[in-house]
Amino acid sequence: MSEHSAGAEKARPEKARTEKARTEKETANVVWSGSWVAERLGVELVGDGKPDGDSELRELLGLALRRNPKRAHLLVSNVLGKHVPQKPSVVYGAGFELGRRVRELLGDAEARRAVVLGYAETATGLGHAVADGLGVAPYLHSTRRPVEGVARAGGFEESHSHATSHLLLPEDPDLLAGECVLTGADAAGVYAGAPLVLVDDEFSTGNTVLNTIRALHERYPRSRYVIVALVDMRSPADRGRLTEFAAEIGARVDLVARSSGTVALPEGVLEKGQALVAAHEGAGPAAPRTAVGPGRRPCTRVDLQWPAGVPDGGRHGFTPAHRATLEPALPAMAARIAEALGDARRVLVLGFEELMYAPLRLGTALEDHTDAEVRYSTTTRSPVLAVDDPGYAIRTRLVFPAHDNPADGPGDRYAYNVAGAGFDAVVLAVDSVADTPELHAPDGLLAQLAAHTDHVLLAVVPSYVPTRPRTDTPERQEPSMLPEPLRGPAFSSYAPDEVGWLLQDLSDTELEAPTEEREEAIQSGGAHYAESLPVEYQPSAQYQGLFKAALELSAARVARAVGTVTETVLAERTPRPVLVSLARAGTPVGVLMRRWALHRHGIDLPHYAVSIVRGRGIDANALRWLAAHHDPADVVFVDGWTGKGAITRELSAALAEFEGFDPEIAVLADPGGCVRTYGTREDFLIPSACLNSTVSGLISRTVLRSDLVGPEDFHGAKFYRELADTDVSGHFLDTVAAHFDEVVDAVDVEVKELLAADRAPTWEGWAAVERISEEYGIHDVNLVKPGVGETTRVLLRRVPWKILAKRGAGADLEHIRLLAEQRGVPVEEVDGLPYTCVGLIHPKYTRGATGADGKAVESK
Repeated sequence: MSEHSAGAEKARPEKARTEKARTEKETANVVWSGSWVAERLGVELVGDGKPDGDSELRELLGLALRRNPKRAHLLVSNVLGKHVPQKPSVVYGAGFELGRRVRELLGDAEARRAVVLGYAETATGLGHAVADGLGVAPYLHSTRRPVEGVARAGGFEESHSHATSHLLLPEDPDLLAGECVLTGADAAGVYAGAPLVLVDDEFSTGNTVLNTIRALHERYPRSRYVIVALVDMRSPADRGRLTEFAAEIGARVDLVARSSGTVALPEGVLEKGQALVAAHEGAGPAAPRTAVGPGRRPCTRVDLQWPAGVPDGGRHGFTPAHRATLEPALPAMAARIAEALGDARRVLVLGFEELMYAPLRLGTALEDHTDAEVRYSTTTRSPVLAVDDPGYAIRTRLVFPAHDNPADGPGDRYAYNVAGAGFDAVVLAVDSVADTPELHAPDGLLAQLAAHTDHVLLAVVPSYVPTRPRTDTPERQEPSMLPEPLRGPAFSSYAPDEVGWLLQDLSDTELEAPTEEREEAIQSGGAHYAESLPVEYQPSAQYQGLFKAALELSAARVARAVGTVTETVLAERTPRPVLVSLARAGTPVGVLMRRWALHRHGIDLPHYAVSIVRGRGIDANALRWLAAHHDPADVVFVDGWTGKGAITRELSAALAEFEGFDPEIAVLADPGGCVRTYGTREDFLIPSACLNSTVSGLISRTVLRSDLVGPEDFHGAKFYRELADTDVSGHFLDTVAAHFDEVVDAVDVEVKELLAADRAPTWEGWAAVERISEEYGIHDVNLVKPGVGETTRVLLRRVPWKILAKRGAGADLEHIRLLAEQRGVPVEEVDGLPYTCVGLIHPKYTRGATGADGKAVESK
């Protein structure tokens, strides 16, 4: 155990004991949160006969009602962190202290051999805290989320739960196996397996434990079990039944609980409870789900920088080595959250269903880092009646749709005691599987939270995907776990919620080469253009002034095209698209489309950027990541503009190997007539085409080189932090978005016309490129770059030969003429050009070729 971990373990229980004493003092004169149910149903909590036994149970438990055919009442824990917001240190300390007691019971040697198993969904965090208390044991929790490629190691049923079936999905299939010692001539097995520690929040009947042990003992027999709970509320008959069962299987069963007692239930309590639920449903604060309009406050995405290789929890196993990696990373993650919170004074860290441990530990670290009042709770699948009365444990509830594509289909989910609790900020922590369009929908959880707090932060923990292939399908090789998307400000100058980059960061790698050297290598066949980068120069003051003037002139035109293409996608493709821009020219367009959807419809669309390379195809690992986290049918690929359609064809060919993805690209401008979904087919100046990284979040072109990008890596790119002083990425986005309201009517008219029109691709641009290639003796369509955007790229990155300009073209070509003049490149006006201009790369490049003097820009 590291010194850091040991220190944290020593300090945390002490803080928990201090908080416990303070909480007891604060609640001494407070109405018991079970009195409302007790008075109406005659339910009583009876301690185990110890002094203050009854009062101790009341400190730990409240009461609520739910619609359940087996048990109408619900014991609501005040220290579990599920239904009742509590200080994270109190929640963590409760489990940690139980883990210490288990270690004392087992002894150090047996504790090192033990495995801790927690129950979904309510005890996943508690069980993990117990494992932390043991300090030396691996942890696994049951789950209701099947994971493709992971074989079941077991399962069992929970008798009184709202959702009953539990799966066991350890990455290591031997985690639950015991050690067999053979004896006798017939080799009958006598199992002396490692102790199994089972953790649940409460024991009411013991049925869940019996089901678990019965199922596991048949497959993995062992000689010792330890049962751990916050409260043991079994009746004397149920206690005896567990003892008999232990004797039947020939195993020792120990019990460790913080408190014990019984629930006294009068006759007919189930029927009375059901009638009470029916009478109060819909009449109190359990408000129906409501959509929050487009004026709602957007959430802020926090880049946690979760440590690589550390699972999000115990669904597939969590080892002491994982724990040792996570502990030292927690303070920095808490600091990032605290920075994003600003001056918030009352903060809720809200976990998500089974994801309890990660947000709990973020909460404990945040307590240590800030003076703000921090509380912790989690969402749940279980419906509970809400009654706004101080004597009732569930006073309010939020209702929202499931957002992790559950195997049992869509349904409602709940967050209790959040509305009306006075939180001025909520930090919602979810795993990446749950970061879906449903989460960001107008009636989704983020929108529901935004209606009840001033500030919503979203912290996404990477969903851990085991790398071990299924044992029942050995021929199938699952890919290794891919990293989560890179986000700003760690990678790019865009806000973290604007785009996630499915790329690897090559910022520390020297990839730049002088323009003339790159061109010579590319045309000689010695290198591919994606194997190096052009030097990122800063534009001259004159050129920067031209960019700003062009932006002011065309911002409304760009805004109209953004609105048109976004509305077309929403109308024709899918109402909940996942935007995937082709880095990097498509990325500013993807961000603007996302902003339009949020501004106009209140829809918070996910947006990612991926790499596609001419002649090499799209990043296959990025597609695998997308398919694992979203429905491929919802993915809409986005680019800035079409030239001759080479990338359109490249994408279509690349996606043939991937089921479910639609190869149709949505673009801002389609002068080449290459796609059906576009904002305009005019070839006009899109100001983002005027610059390189400084208008694209300071990200380079993408890189694909075998010594840098392995078979299981994303393509690479660089983040040019050093160019921050000249970055206009945000300025470009804000300037265009400022025109959204004024173009709404024009967009609606244009979209209506487009939806009724024949928009089949004509490929007019490709035919023109082939003609120009032959007329000018180039004989290579790759050296002909049609359109304002592509011509700009030629002048900024390649060695241009000449520029063809449509006769009479005006302001859209001012920056082209300036760049051409600076690089000594002739501009030839021609008739009959389907584009505003076409850039020609020198067909037989040598170092003395036209335009090699590099005068277009000034070095920084």
